[in-house]
Amino acid sequence: MSSTKSTQESSFKALFAAIVIPTALVVSWIIYKFILGAPGNFDAEGHPVTGNYLGVIYMGGPIVPILITVNLLVLTFSIERFITISKAKGSARVEPFIRNVKNLMGTDKIDAAMAECDKQKGSIAAVIKAGLGKYKYVENDNTMDKEGKIAAIQKELEEATSLELPMLSKNLVIISTCASIATLIGLIGTVLGMIRAFAALAQAGAPDATALATGISEALINTALGIIGSTIAIIMYNYFTNKIDTLTYGIDEAGFSIVQTFNEKHKA
Repeated sequence: MSSTKSTQESSFKALFAAIVIPTALVVSWIIYKFILGAPGNFDAEGHPVTGNYLGVIYMGGPIVPILITVNLLVLTFSIERFITISKAKGSARVEPFIRNVKNLMGTDKIDAAMAECDKQKGSIAAVIKAGLGKYKYVENDNTMDKEGKIAAIQKELEEATSLELPMLSKNLVIISTCASIATLIGLIGTVLGMIRAFAALAQAGAPDATALATGISEALINTALGIIGSTIAIIMYNYFTNKIDTLTYGIDEAGFSIVQTFNEKHKA
């Protein structure tokens, strides 16, 4: 049942990513064309109205919608990861929950500990409940020795963990990719803008001031958007990685407690 649920969630998240990426590209093009490029943002000569930053951003050129897409992806998947990891933690704080489960196990109240897992929900609770279920099962199995029972509990914990942990890091690769490519895409826009600026300077006679200004604007705007996207992506990636590490530590701690409790209870 847990395996089927995890498979369904994985398929949904893969479908979610496949939908979000092209949707973000379309939305970014609409923003660029109809919001940033709205006629009201420019004067009669096609220059951005003084103080109108939407028009200034539009002057960044065709790389701008790509950079907007990257920023939208970072925002969207950050929200998605935040919701997923919050659900994985469960309904209450992780530390008191684990402490409560350990106390119940210490007094041999396995059913009560499993009931606490049902109340807590989330990935940590699912792993602990799986371990407790196996703990309860091997307690009544007279065909296995102590080492075999401990190995069975550990295997159950490992299998449950292997089902839950991949869901926590799902789509983080998209955020890390955005962190890497945002600056590079911005750099491409910068290079294209500087090419335009130097082309204006290279013209015979007086340089084309409009072309020069457009080229410099394109260069600076793309640089700014790329740095913004990369900075946010790096911050969010590190934040979520730290949260996942905390959850992983909680799972490992709880699993160790289950095995240790069983070992202490069945000392020769």
